[in-house]
Amino acid sequence: MKKIKIYSLVALLFAGFTFVSCDDSTDELTGGAALGGELLVKKELIGYVVGNGLTTNYANELSIFQGDEKVQTVDVYKTFTTKNASGVDVISNKVLLRTLSTLASAQHEVISFGVNFNDLAANLSVGGVALPSSDSGLKIGDYWTLTYVSNLNNGQSHQTSSSTKIAVGTRFSGTYRCVDAAYYRIGVYLYDEATWPAKTVIEAVDATTYRVTGYLGVFSNHPSWYFTIVNDVITIPLTYGGSPQLGNGQPFISCASNPTDMSQVNCGSSNVVIRNDVTGKDRLKMSYGYYTPGSGPRTFYQEMEKIVD
Repeated sequence: MKKIKIYSLVALLFAGFTFVSCDDSTDELTGGAALGGELLVKKELIGYVVGNGLTTNYANELSIFQGDEKVQTVDVYKTFTTKNASGVDVISNKVLLRTLSTLASAQHEVISFGVNFNDLAANLSVGGVALPSSDSGLKIGDYWTLTYVSNLNNGQSHQTSSSTKIAVGTRFSGTYRCVDAAYYRIGVYLYDEATWPAKTVIEAVDATTYRVTGYLGVFSNHPSWYFTIVNDVITIPLTYGGSPQLGNGQPFISCASNPTDMSQVNCGSSNVVIRNDVTGKDRLKMSYGYYTPGSGPRTFYQEMEKIVD
């Protein structure tokens, strides 16, 4: 009796599997994989890293399962989406990025391709204005959308339901550890990197502006403060958003504004980015400070290494 139940269950499962496998709705490309092949996108989301280089490639793959009718080429189209001053999404014109060719012989074929900023930005405009020539003009939250149209040997074309979103982020946002540091109070050395926090969070505000949360050097529970990175040069602005930047309630100073007060914190070799393209452990070498009226400067040097493991 138990064997009969098991065989019946297997038969029902097999019948159900056969029914699902033959259902045309499972094929995203043509409504019938046996007729026109199926195209699957490996990456539906790719992070674009601002500052990583305008010719740095971001890779993707398309898997094609050929049927009786063959996919011969795949057209890749692109659009760009940003927000206007009111926070409403605005979409660019739609442009052909490139056409990918297939062998149209193997039952399963994988096509690899890469795109970079120059590829993505070319010939796109938002409201009649071309995209910026540098990725420093992008905003966090901007993104490109790639869509795919398969062209078959019978002359038909079909757009896949899958697409790829290439979202704008930044290379230098993340969590950092301090590997070298010094703090001076009115010219007197007090602390090194051992007193810095074990982890410091650096958030991207836009394509070039960063926010340090929770810490100002050795001081914890500190309000956020801001710096910029452009072409691997770090700048510590004395104001942000129209208001003075404050350290422990006192006005910021920098290597540019107060070079004499900052003489002990490596201004000559500081405020630069050291990239590590092998491990991703980029370093930020920074000198900054604040000035207490009637007392004197408090100055900081810190070399922060990105935590990637």
